[in-house]
Order: sequence, then structure tokens, then C-alpha cells
Amino acid sequence: MFPPRFLYFDLGNVLLKFSVEVMCRQMAEVAGIEPRRVHEVLFSDGLQADYELGRITSRGFHERFCAATGAAPDAEALRAAACDIFTLNVGLVPVVAGLYGAGYRLGILSNTCEAHWEHCRRRFRLLDELFGVHVLSYRVGAMKPDAAMFRAAAEAAGVEPHAIFFVDDIARHVAGARAAGFDAVPYTTTADLVAELRRRGIQFNY
Repeated sequence: MFPPRFLYFDLGNVLLKFSVEVMCRQMAEVAGIEPRRVHEVLFSDGLQADYELGRITSRGFHERFCAATGAAPDAEALRAAACDIFTLNVGLVPVVAGLYGAGYRLGILSNTCEAHWEHCRRRFRLLDELFGVHVLSYRVGAMKPDAAMFRAAAEAAGVEPHAIFFVDDIARHVAGARAAGFDAVPYTTTADLVAELRRRGIQFNY
């Protein structure tokens, strides 16, 4: 097995931990409604998917949320409530830093929206400092496991799909990446990920 020429990492629940439950609760508090209703609007009604696909802007997200819930929360307060849900997966940081230090090209391949991404890159500087390529669903107009997302990732990396390693916490995303020709593995623990990297001949200080 040859070492990959490019390594992509998922953002949510790989590089960063987050909670949908906390997001819904915090948005509900700002809007003065029940968390259950927030969850319905975001996920059952498809508002979050449209935002992550880039079909609506941040302003459009706020307008649709208000129309769907009958609430009128301040736009910035709602945005902050939706975004203050991320924490760094600290155990993975030395792995990523080691890969970067060893000269491996790194990228982020994520289903995410403009608000979440801008919040995370401001709060966690390593997303810009260590990862030279960011392939994000709201920019691409497609979401994992759609093949279009992986085609965009290969193009952005500038290498053939078979030369790309990818790690994601969601099984169907891993399957989609493999179908697109990537060498993809599920994220379970940092130790297991390091073992997968070593198995591929990747050498780095960790």
C-alpha cells in the first residue's frame, strides 16, 4: 500500500466535537420556543440542509427560521446560539501537527454551513494554519456522500482519487468516498486512526 499524497479530514466529530442537542436548545432559548420545534425546522423541514448546500444565505436562513417558527430572534444572537457548540478534539491535534510538520498536504472535507465554518475558523486557528485546502458543502453545492463532493475534493487536492486518504465519522460518507476512489476509513479513536496512517506507510512524529 503506497502512502497517500493528500489527506482529508472531516470537520464535525473528527477535528471538532459538537452537539446538535446543544444547538437546538440554545437556539430555542434565544427564540423563546421549544427545542423540539427548532429540531423539526432545521432537520425535518430541511432548513439546515439547504443552508449547508448553499441554497440560502445566512440572512435567508434567519428569515426562513423566523417564518417557520413565528419567532423573531435577533439574527446575531441566533447565529451565536447555533455556532457556540464546537470544542476541539484535543487528542487529534498532535497527530495533525505531526503530519503537517512531516510535510503531508492536509485538507478539510466537510458538510457545513457558512455560519459554522466562519465561527470555527475564527475560534480554532489550526483550521487555516495546518489545512491548506477547505472543501465545504455550502461552497460546492453538494454534500457527502454525493459523488460531486468527492470530485470537487479531488480537484481541489490536485491529485487522483486513489492518492487521497480520508477519515470521517459517518459510515455512509466513508462508503461514498470509497465509491469515488478514495482510500477512506471511519474515525473511531485517535489511536485507531494513527494505526491506519502507519499501515499506509505514513511517517510522522507522534
